[in-house]
Amino acid sequence: MITIIKKEIKISEELLSKIEWACTFSKAIPKIINGTLRIIKDTNLAYVEPHRVIINDKLYLFFNKHDYFYIGNLKNKYLLKNLKKFLN
Repeated sequence: MITIIKKEIKISEELLSKIEWACTFSKAIPKIINGTLRIIKDTNLAYVEPHRVIINDKLYLFFNKHDYFYIGNLKNKYLLKNLKKFLN
């Protein structure tokens, strides 16, 4: 039987401040769901689930210590410094 271990990953203070800063200009309130680390027990397989942030009914995905964010899925990649443009 496969056992999956889930460990919550807290969003970094630096990333959180960047998200909140971008949201202040669009007067939006972000709903943040921390990502998780999923490990399959007794294997060397692991998956990092991104932090999910819902802003204005749109899903944004973030990883700690990355300069990019994603909209909707991991195919739509954008620079984090451009987040403010997407919120307006």
